[in-house]
Amino acid sequence: MNSYVNSVNFFGGNNPEELAEKYGTPLYVYNEDIIRKHMRAVAGVISKYPYTANYSIKANTNIHILKLALEEGINCDAMSPGEITMLLKAGFPTERIFFVPNNVSEEELEFAAKQGVNTGVITSLDSLSQLETFGKILPGHKCAVRINPGVGAGHHEKVVTAGKKTKFGIQESDIDQIFEIAKKYDLTIAGINQHIGSGFLDPEPYLKAVSNLLRIARRFENLEFIDFGGGYGIPYHKLNDEAEFPMESFKVALEPILDEFVKDYGRAPLFKSEPGRYCVAEGSVILGRVYATKENSGVSYVGTDIGMNVLVRPSMYGSWHDIEVLRNGSVVERKDLKPVTVTGNICESGDILCADRELPEMQKGDLVCLLDAGAYGYSMCSSYNSRPRPAEIMITSDGGVKLIRRRETIEDLMRLF
Repeated sequence: MNSYVNSVNFFGGNNPEELAEKYGTPLYVYNEDIIRKHMRAVAGVISKYPYTANYSIKANTNIHILKLALEEGINCDAMSPGEITMLLKAGFPTERIFFVPNNVSEEELEFAAKQGVNTGVITSLDSLSQLETFGKILPGHKCAVRINPGVGAGHHEKVVTAGKKTKFGIQESDIDQIFEIAKKYDLTIAGINQHIGSGFLDPEPYLKAVSNLLRIARRFENLEFIDFGGGYGIPYHKLNDEAEFPMESFKVALEPILDEFVKDYGRAPLFKSEPGRYCVAEGSVILGRVYATKENSGVSYVGTDIGMNVLVRPSMYGSWHDIEVLRNGSVVERKDLKPVTVTGNICESGDILCADRELPEMQKGDLVCLLDAGAYGYSMCSSYNSRPRPAEIMITSDGGVKLIRRRETIEDLMRLF
């Protein structure tokens, strides 16, 4: 693929140079149609049985994106009282919010349970200790438990959230203790959930984990829901024609697994998934400006304003993000490529977007367009080096441009002192 942004008309007819001039760089740019397309895809993973997709909002919590999820009819997962509050502000009723915290205080558990007039947010407990705490402070309540299915998968060891070496979930050998704690505090175990990891493109580990969770689910009576987790990946190497997650064949392979369970269980509970990355990753790019070029010990460096404060994934995970070069608003053709190391403007040796990447020659003043930044991009931004966080804009379905978060100022950084 020579250019992703051209192939999908990412900027909707808008000149990216003009966007950069108006809103400044670095700049997060979102495409509404791409985000809606991916949300609709996950909403249709299961059609034969009761099902809902829960967007895992830690991937991107911009309230305008949460409102897209609301409009597309998918529910949401929250990991903190802050995320619950944002979902309520976006218009989500409590019954469409699933609280899946990890190692939280009594106050956070009470906050979630006491939302709403007639119902609270259902909470999943991911350890026997947290289940005991929940029972002590909220006896007689309904909750869920997170099971470690023994299968993990993901693009990096830091995002594998199941298997033998993870902090998440209750292991299968402790299920009897779940029942004991539930009986002790008159708790109703309404659901079970799992999450094996994030960013996988091979569906086989996920299907294996689904089968395993459904085997475990047979030990629980009268479950209202079973949540299989998310983690579907996206092709970060799309300029090299990396294949997408095979959503259609995955759906075909998943259905007979569900058929067998429903037949044995005697009914179909509500099935859930909890995709985050898949919903939003491809729906955003970051525009950054080239401010310096140099040679250092035989290495060609290009210095931009996309520092690790703006996108930490390459520094934190060694993540790959495709890069396109824009000059005077147009994509520079991918020919006469040369190895270059693209860096940010943060005082850290690890502030590198890519090392020895084959890219078109770049000049001061060019725009770097970094792809697939919608998931764990802005949500992991920081003000490291006291640099204000960037603005976010959305290319709307009609080709308009909407400011969905203004650029921070230095005054914003000083407000709490």
